[in-house]
Amino acid sequence: MAHSIKSTMPPIDSIVDEDEEESNLDYFYDDPGTPPGTLDVEADDPPPEMVLIDYNEAMATRLKLTNPEECTPYLDTHSVSWLDILGLGNQDTWERMAKVFNLHPIALEDVVNVPQRPKVVEYDDQLVIVAWMVTLKPGDDPLHKEQVSIILGKNYLLTVQEEPEYDCLQPVRDRIRYNQGLIRKQGADYLAYAILDAIIDGFFPVLEEYGDMLEDLEDQVVFNPIPKDLAKIYSIRRDLFTLRRAIWAQREAINVLIRDGSDVISPEVRVYLRDCYDHTILVRDMVETYRELSSDLMGIYMSSISNKMNEIMKLLTVISTIFIPLTFVAGVYGMNFNPDTSPLNMPELNWYWGYPVCLGLMFMIALALFFFFWRRGWFNSFVQPQNEDSSS
Repeated sequence: MAHSIKSTMPPIDSIVDEDEEESNLDYFYDDPGTPPGTLDVEADDPPPEMVLIDYNEAMATRLKLTNPEECTPYLDTHSVSWLDILGLGNQDTWERMAKVFNLHPIALEDVVNVPQRPKVVEYDDQLVIVAWMVTLKPGDDPLHKEQVSIILGKNYLLTVQEEPEYDCLQPVRDRIRYNQGLIRKQGADYLAYAILDAIIDGFFPVLEEYGDMLEDLEDQVVFNPIPKDLAKIYSIRRDLFTLRRAIWAQREAINVLIRDGSDVISPEVRVYLRDCYDHTILVRDMVETYRELSSDLMGIYMSSISNKMNEIMKLLTVISTIFIPLTFVAGVYGMNFNPDTSPLNMPELNWYWGYPVCLGLMFMIALALFFFFWRRGWFNSFVQPQNEDSSS
């Protein structure tokens, strides 16, 4: 059957800001001259893990499949069939998958060749939604992002994830398993909304973690800035930029679903998509707020380092100022004058208490200068301020 393609990908100009940061994106692109529909996967890679969840209002079945052809009996029923594919697998598996679900080669290319820009592409009887999912992982670089592709048909849905280790769709699986909410009373389009909503909601715990990191860095750069803090700020800014470009594109893709609609999405589900769109707005505002805060932290760090350097120079200046007159006294009595030649040539050299008197004079000068600086309040700024947490 021939396919007609209606592309509803959001325009590039709609999500690029004035500084054109989107020019640094690392989306997948084909080599020049590559035929359309070429898959960037190895033929000898292991097949992906495939889990089929078939459900209706009365029952729900979960099966692990070994090949795509096992899905065929479930596609002719009135139940909703969700095939969750974990991993990209190999080319043979995807060629067989395309025959079972009648996938267009361009749709298959968008699903397999990652990362793609978040977008929505409509075919005759299918809707392809490309989204980004973000989760946290242990380590110095906690942000993990991966592409999640959704292929929506009349009574079936395919989801394709890059890596099975990181996943935020478990709440959707639990709602199906325990028949919570409306999900088992609705069709495949409602399932697509639930998955999109889970992906968008997955941004919130990630942003909360980065908010805590920025709060800790704020105390650090104010009271005790170190060069490692600047590297942390740069790392957080880079991750926030990744979150920003992901949520901006997904916001426009969801807006396309609401505005243009689709034959496979009912008007009732479009109402739910508006709530999902509101969540993208909230995530975007949080990302922008944290980006501004990270920029402010860089300024605070530079100011703190400058103030710290000024305090160091001030302390060195005070010490130098105290020792300048002492050096003058020591320099005067270090001159080679012979007191036997003239009584005016340093008669103090022949005094019995000359040396203690000279040291006492130098001590009194240093003490007088120290008292003068103290009365002026110059030593107060040398005391390191303490935050409330450390003092309590």
